[in-house]
Amino acid sequence: MKIEAQIWDWPLRLFHWLLVASVVGAYASGKAGGEWTDWHGRCGSMVLGLLVFRLLWGFVGSRHARFSDFFPTLPRLIAYLRGRWQGAGHNPLGALAVIALLGTLAALAGTGLFANDDIAFEGPLFSLIDKDFSDKLSGWHIKIVNGLVVLVGLHITAILFYQRVKKTNLILPMLTGKKQLPQTLVPAAPQTVSALPLILSLLIAASTVWGVWGGNVIDYLAPLAGVQTATADAKTAN
Repeated sequence: MKIEAQIWDWPLRLFHWLLVASVVGAYASGKAGGEWTDWHGRCGSMVLGLLVFRLLWGFVGSRHARFSDFFPTLPRLIAYLRGRWQGAGHNPLGALAVIALLGTLAALAGTGLFANDDIAFEGPLFSLIDKDFSDKLSGWHIKIVNGLVVLVGLHITAILFYQRVKKTNLILPMLTGKKQLPQTLVPAAPQTVSALPLILSLLIAASTVWGVWGGNVIDYLAPLAGVQTATADAKTAN
């Protein structure tokens, strides 16, 4: 007998779908090029922020969001392949897919920070390295995209396999957070989201993106202060 239980917390589910949207946006805008290049950078910065958040949430999030809960150790993989693994979160093969996707996206975000397209785009950290090295990283960036396409294809194939062969819906739980589990695997207590770890994770992720992309609140306030000063001077003169 299976019971529906809350497994995935809402920050993890929101991360998942925002990441999907950001990756699709980055891929589409990158392929389009031209005036869409700026959007490629924006989507890439979103991916960076989401990855930082997921890294942190993998340590301070609710139980099944933590890496320790699903990390694919050798004993877990062997148990799964022998049909002896039991768990509520990601199975070991699914965990391998998660780590592969996150690692590939991290490599994409990292190389993109230093990349250039020789026309209109330079990554926010382009100036920290010489042009030749940037060109190499730009080439790696493109090659990693091809690897990502393969991984996404395998991911979608696995979802369809579970849906049609094993009669297990993997998409719905990532929308609702709820999963059908044997009674013995149902958590004793519901998954809860602690406010402080969530706020700190969001702040660190946002600050990372802000810092990497050269954001500085003074740069934005200075022109406004200049306008206000000029207006005040004009009024005084009148």
